Amino acid sequence: MIHDGHCHVASTDFIPRAFLTDVAAGMHRGLSAVTTAPPLSTLVEGYVAQHQDHHADRLVAEMDAAGVATAVLLVPDFGLVMSTPLSLAGMARRHHEIRARHPGRFRVYLGADPRRGEAGAREFADLVDRYGFEGMKLYPPCGYSPSDRALYPYYEECRARSMPVFVHTGPTGRSLSFGPAHPLLVDQAARDFPDLVFVLGHGGVSHVDVTSYLALHRRNVYLDTGGFAGSPGTGWPQRLNQLFRLGVNHKIIFGTDWPLNQLTGGLPRLLTEVRESEVFAGVSRRDRELLLGGNLLRVLASAARPARAGAGP
Repeated sequence: MIHDGHCHVASTDFIPRAFLTDVAAGMHRGLSAVTTAPPLSTLVEGYVAQHQDHHADRLVAEMDAAGVATAVLLVPDFGLVMSTPLSLAGMARRHHEIRARHPGRFRVYLGADPRRGEAGAREFADLVDRYGFEGMKLYPPCGYSPSDRALYPYYEECRARSMPVFVHTGPTGRSLSFGPAHPLLVDQAARDFPDLVFVLGHGGVSHVDVTSYLALHRRNVYLDTGGFAGSPGTGWPQRLNQLFRLGVNHKIIFGTDWPLNQLTGGLPRLLTEVRESEVFAGVSRRDRELLLGGNLLRVLASAARPARAGAGP
C-alpha cells in the first residue's frame, strides 16, 4: 500500500477559479508553441469541470483502485491574492467533514499566510486543534518568503504540536511570483527551528540540485515528488529513478499532486506505471518502503491528534 503525501480535493470550493485559469493559460502557451491549441476558455472550463469532486468521493475511488491507503490533503491559503469561495475557517470545516465522510483515509495540512499576523496564527492554531489536523501548508508564490519572521509565530504553533510544514517550491501560475518559491529560502527557517520538519513540495521535480542538497545536509528538511508526472517533457520514470539514486531516499516523500494526473488517466494508471516502469530499478526494497510511505508516516508519527470534542462532522 502507498501513502500519498501530496494531494488536493479537486473542488472549486477550495481551488480558486483564478488559479485554474493560470494553470490553463500555461498549458495553452505550451500547446500553442507546438500545435494549434484549443481556445483558452475551453481549457479553463475543462479544468473547472475536473474540480467538481467536492466531497473527495472520486479521489477515494481512485485511491482504492490504485492501492493508496492514505493521502495528505493540502489546503493552500490563497485568500489574500485571489478571490476564494470560502474563508480559511470554512475550508477547514469542509475538510473535517470530508475526513468524517471517508474515515481513516486523509491527513490534512491547513494553509497559512504570515500577512494575516498574530491573529492569523491564533486562528490557525485554533482550527488545527478543533479538527485535529496534522500539518501546515505554505504557498510562498502568494508573496512571502518561508523564512519571513512573520511566520515564526506560526512555526511556534507547529513546533508545539509536532506538525510538519509543507512549503511549495518551484514554478506556479503566471500571476504569482516565482522568486519566493526558491527552495533555498527555507534554509534560514530550518536553521532557526531545527526540531521542526520542513517538506519542500515539488522538490523532487524542481531545483533538485538544491533540494537534495538541503535534504542531505539539514536534518529537518525533506522533499516530495509532487507533480512528477506533469513535469515538462517526457521520461519522468527515468527522472524519478535518478532522484532515488542520490542517496537521500530517507528524506523523500512520495506524492502525486492529484488531481494533476487526471489528464493522464488518474491514480490507477499512474501508479501502475510507477510500479511497473524503471522508477525503482536498482532501488532496494527497504528504500522503496521508505519512499512509498515510511518517510511520511515517520514525519507524521507525533502529529496525529483527535479532533476536539464537539467539532462535529
